[in-house]
Amino acid sequence: MSKMSHLNVIEKYEEHRPAIHNMLSSILGCFADEKLFDKSYQELTELLSSLCSYYPFISLFYLLDVKGKQICVNVPGSHFKHHPKIGLDADRSNRPYYLAAIKADGVAVTEPYLSSVKRELCLSASMKIMDQDSSIKGIVVLDIDLSSMLDVLTGDSRCIHFEPYFKTMYTLIVLGLFTVALVLLYAAGVECFKVLRSIMDPQIAMEIPFGVVIYLTLALAIFDLGKTTLEEEVLLYKDILRHSSTRRTITRFIAVIIIAVSIEALLMIFKFALKGDSEHIIVAVWIIIAVALLLVSLGIYVYLGSKAEGMLLNNRDKVKKAV
Repeated sequence: MSKMSHLNVIEKYEEHRPAIHNMLSSILGCFADEKLFDKSYQELTELLSSLCSYYPFISLFYLLDVKGKQICVNVPGSHFKHHPKIGLDADRSNRPYYLAAIKADGVAVTEPYLSSVKRELCLSASMKIMDQDSSIKGIVVLDIDLSSMLDVLTGDSRCIHFEPYFKTMYTLIVLGLFTVALVLLYAAGVECFKVLRSIMDPQIAMEIPFGVVIYLTLALAIFDLGKTTLEEEVLLYKDILRHSSTRRTITRFIAVIIIAVSIEALLMIFKFALKGDSEHIIVAVWIIIAVALLLVSLGIYVYLGSKAEGMLLNNRDKVKKAV
């Protein structure tokens, strides 16, 4: 597992958009009232810290007057304490969260945008607060770290604590596979040297370089297996709840096995044919037939998996439209 890219974040946001908007509306609707504008910075900090204990994805909180001018410094969430205390008297009248809050009757939520502070995708939820005389007293704004919120919604936040240990274990396994590949390359080099000696020295019996090809093929298969493991489990982000992610991993692993076994079967055919051992060629043929069946099975698995995921997405779209 690895950190989600911006494309992954936007994709998951679109998938969970109704739940995200409903949650933010609930948080801000219960949190915001006219008393906030009378509190000191210390009181606002304590209030936000208590809120962050339940919702750790809240990054910033600030207040605007009716004209969009910020009337307090940025109040950072408990997980964003290093954020500088700036923003007082900043003009936010041209920002989407201010314009949307002025027009909306309830909570307005922006589309994802790149934060100028963390360089990560975030959302802003805003709500106008009415005074007792039905005039607008000000705007309450919450900035949300979108990636962290998605982790909380999908349950990935619990996996984050174990992710370093998982990555360490996978890295050690990959290093072991790469070491075996290097040993096989060394063995291929030794075999290649023997073949060269047999060519240069007429007194040495000529050797057919099957050993070189076998060692190189095994090294290629093992290296490709290690590379696939490194990419899938350490470097790339993988959503374990998405069928396409699991299908991609299985497809890559099976493809490595199919390529390696196919090459070995061809080598067996050539070896038996050159030695005149035609009785054993049938063994290699059976291996090729097994590879073909494995390839057909993989194709069926990929096809059925994609169809199943398409049905799930269609059902999910129907539920969204119904809501």
